[in-house]
Amino acid sequence: MTIDYYTDILCVWAWIAQARVDELNTQLGEGIRLRYHYVDVFGDTAAKMHSQWAERGLYEGFARHVAESAAGFEKAPVNPLIWTRTRPATSANAHMVLKALELSLGQQASIDMALELRKAFFVEAADIGSMTVLRSMIRQNGYDEKAVERSLENGSAIAALMGDYQQANKIGIKGSPSYVMDGGRQTLYGNVGYRVLRANVEELLKQPSDEASWC
Repeated sequence: MTIDYYTDILCVWAWIAQARVDELNTQLGEGIRLRYHYVDVFGDTAAKMHSQWAERGLYEGFARHVAESAAGFEKAPVNPLIWTRTRPATSANAHMVLKALELSLGQQASIDMALELRKAFFVEAADIGSMTVLRSMIRQNGYDEKAVERSLENGSAIAALMGDYQQANKIGIKGSPSYVMDGGRQTLYGNVGYRVLRANVEELLKQPSDEASWC
């Protein structure tokens, strides 16, 4: 069973969901396959702050919201410097690098790097909107920088990212994280608890909807 998983790398709810996704893969990994996609939530963080948080404290208000959201989740620590001092201008650069990794070195490399980027931002308060930081992390994690650069330079990485963004818009993805299952018939969105997520997946594994039609 395929689950199309849409996130924004800067989204705290996707950071919180990481433990749930890891556990789902551990418990049901033989029966499921996650396809990782990216959605534009923090494509322009300055615009987001001024349009959605202007009356709630801008970056400082958003930082409080992020800290409060993650407070009850031990596996999703949040550095108090994110959004107060470290303010990535965009998530798109990180998404593009992750698509370049996927194209040049395979999906698992991209999945592994996505986790490293989330840790770098949420735990270490690194500016993962910076291409300098992103290139440094590629080297630090032992990936073939030249192969990644080829995908960045020839346009294939940005094309793949635009494909994700356009598909997210086409199917009506509301935000991050979103789990699209059963060929698009079912979508779970936002702070979905592990038990709810697993129950939905197990039900589809037991009774796939394409076995019969009520029409």
